[in-house]
Amino acid sequence: MEQDLVHRIAGHPLYQQLKARRTRFGWWLTLAMMVVYYGFILLVAFDKSFLSQRLGSGVLTIGIPLGFGVIVFTIVITAIYVRRANTEFDELSAAVAKAVQK
Repeated sequence: MEQDLVHRIAGHPLYQQLKARRTRFGWWLTLAMMVVYYGFILLVAFDKSFLSQRLGSGVLTIGIPLGFGVIVFTIVITAIYVRRANTEFDELSAAVAKAVQK
C-alpha cells in the first residue's frame, strides 16, 4: 500500500513541479552563497592590503564589516528560503497530498 502511494506521489505532475522549483531555487541560493563566501575568502587570500585598510582613525578595518556582511547574507538567504518554503512550497506540498489522497 505505501509503495503505491510513493509511486503516485512521485509520478504526480504537481510533485514534479514542486521538486523542480525547490531544486532550482536551492541551486540559485547555493550559487549566491558560494559567490559571497568564496569572494570573501579570495579577498583574504589575494588582497590582504585591501581588507586591512582602516576605516577612520580607529582600529576597524574593511575586512571586519565585510566578514560580518557574509554572516548577515547567510541569515538573509536562509530567511528568503524559509519564507518561500512556508508559502509556495508548502502550498504545492498540500496540493500534492490532497491530489494523491483521492
